[in-house]
Amino acid sequence: MNISSQTIRHYQQSVPCNLCHADTYTIRYQASFRPDDSAEDVLQKFRSQGGDILLDQVVQCNKCGLIYINPRLRDDCILKDYTEATIHGYKEQFVSQNKGRSIACARSMRFINKLHPVRGKLLDVGAAAGTFMAIAQNHGWDVYGCEPNRWFCEWGKETYGLDIDQGTLLDQRYPYETFDVVTLWDVIEHVPDPTGIIKKCFSLLKPGGMLILTYPDIGSWIARLMGRRWVFLMSVHLYYFNRKTIARLLQPAGFSIIKSFPHVQTLQLSYIIYRMQVHSAILYRIGKAFSDALHLNNLLVPYWIGVNCIAAKKQLSEP
Repeated sequence: MNISSQTIRHYQQSVPCNLCHADTYTIRYQASFRPDDSAEDVLQKFRSQGGDILLDQVVQCNKCGLIYINPRLRDDCILKDYTEATIHGYKEQFVSQNKGRSIACARSMRFINKLHPVRGKLLDVGAAAGTFMAIAQNHGWDVYGCEPNRWFCEWGKETYGLDIDQGTLLDQRYPYETFDVVTLWDVIEHVPDPTGIIKKCFSLLKPGGMLILTYPDIGSWIARLMGRRWVFLMSVHLYYFNRKTIARLLQPAGFSIIKSFPHVQTLQLSYIIYRMQVHSAILYRIGKAFSDALHLNNLLVPYWIGVNCIAAKKQLSEP
């Protein structure tokens, strides 16, 4: 059947809670489209705006409190978009912000080196174009990485000389208990099955190995203050953890959380202002005028809008 004659419900799936498998929930935010709307129109909107704003329905599990998108696009549709990078302008945005990303990655690397002073094998899951991998390699780590997006893998090869394994973590065949550290930077909120990914990370880590991940904390004060205008409410973010639900994800899989703290990122001021326009046209115009007038567009700005970092240790025996 041609997509032009289908409704969006043909491209969606309903999912139970990923943590407790319950299928009763309360709606937190309504979708901006109806199930019988044109699939072609909704998918086009997702590809052009899904990386910037929330289009889908967000629910909260009545049993454990996990917040997630439901119903959502089918897993094959999501993976296709990540593989082909159909979200508008993402490639150009990625390259333009790589200097700020490198600063944040270097800061994170210093933190990891303190937790795990002895260098070993490090796996970066959802490695993008390999910026963190390159920095880890410069710090003496034996680096590996996987990334669904083909363009990112090619850019990482051309820019850093890195061999990034194309595909998801579950596509790879890394040996059991291979890595000393596994990292997931801005990944866990994107994956269709967070529990499956965390269990896979557990199996790949050596006993006592470290798992490092970041996640947008929907329980943070800034997320609660901004409500639906919170910048990390996006259709590409399938799950929204808080401190309670992230612990419920990690601990049953065999991880002991040893540190949790705000994750500071760095971006150009012009990009931060650019992202404002989908949330407030007035703030965008004021910010842009101010930045242009003072020639501050290239200024690198550290910022925090609710993203947390977790360091967890693999327990010596499986749960």
